[in-house]
Amino acid sequence: MLDRLSPQAPDALLALIRLHAADPREDKIDLGVGVYRTDDGATPVFAAIKSAEQQLIDTQDSKSYLGPEGDMGFVNALMPYVFGANATMGGRVAGMQTPGGTGAVRLALALAQKAGVKRVHMGVPSWPNHAQILADLGLELVAFDHSRPDGTANLDAVIAAINGAGDDEAVLLHACCHNPTGIDYTAEQWAAIADAFAASGTFPIIDSAYQGLGHGLEEDAAGMRAVLAAVPEAFVAYSCDKNFGQYRDRVGAFYILGNGQESLDTAFSNANALARAAWSMPPDHGGAAVRIILRDPDMTEAWLAELDTMRARMRQVRDALAAEGQAGRIDLTPLGIQNGLFSMLPVTKDEVAALREDHGIYMAASGRINIAGLTMANLPKFIAALAAVAV
Repeated sequence: MLDRLSPQAPDALLALIRLHAADPREDKIDLGVGVYRTDDGATPVFAAIKSAEQQLIDTQDSKSYLGPEGDMGFVNALMPYVFGANATMGGRVAGMQTPGGTGAVRLALALAQKAGVKRVHMGVPSWPNHAQILADLGLELVAFDHSRPDGTANLDAVIAAINGAGDDEAVLLHACCHNPTGIDYTAEQWAAIADAFAASGTFPIIDSAYQGLGHGLEEDAAGMRAVLAAVPEAFVAYSCDKNFGQYRDRVGAFYILGNGQESLDTAFSNANALARAAWSMPPDHGGAAVRIILRDPDMTEAWLAELDTMRARMRQVRDALAAEGQAGRIDLTPLGIQNGLFSMLPVTKDEVAALREDHGIYMAASGRINIAGLTMANLPKFIAALAAVAV
């Protein structure tokens, strides 16, 4: 039976990790892996998470099943950060825990499909797993250009997608810190997007994977909240991977915005059934740690301080790149107005290979770089190498 399978291409990023690990050069730079790094290259466990985990060890008295919805204390504690002061939007929001943001995206798209969606409009480039999940579900991807050549968001393209979508179509958007471009919609553009959703009746699915890494928790949620305030129904997929450093613990949440208690209950029951069939129930540990933090004012304050430090470091790197202006033919100034972990450089695959082979600088073949892989110490090497290669 197994000989009926076709070989699949290995994950390019995992291959890049292995190449970087095998490189003996002490001044090598890893801009490929999508995790936050400190100025000394570490990806530490948050101190707030460590404190919450210790409390969990000391007080947790059972590992019994919780059900497909997971830790509802975690889900509810997260909601004010996602939706704002009116966390349930007047009783119109229901949520459940998922295995990471990926599980939340998968559940959102599977539930949309069960509700009759056949095609999903999405700006490209996007996180590669978006397209993989759509393909695995048999949903058609309808692509539009997310950005313009000048490094700003393409508002005309997303408005056209929203206005042109049919009853069996949805539009998938990034809430903030766009992966892989770092190019976010402005407040004015989000207002226009919200108006378009309201006027067209098109169904929004919003992926919020990096809240707090752009300009702040409130600022990064503002655009998403503008859309949610304008529409009767929507899905939100949320990840705690980056803003709590919970990468391998798989901590996410899926939220449904409904237009009435009956339809909300029906949608939630269908989401529960899909989750039960897919993973039965999500892992508990990471979500429980987040719950403990968000219920404790002192731990919350410590977490927010750590998040502020992360954001400030990435902003410092972005400002330094933008101040440099030009590296060879590459204009670095747009990176200063972009947000989050990632940005795209307009480099060729040959130039990416030359950066890797000649200078020990590792990045995705697409030109995506992880801003957190750069430090004030290695920036001069990176800029000089880019100038030498991108002539």
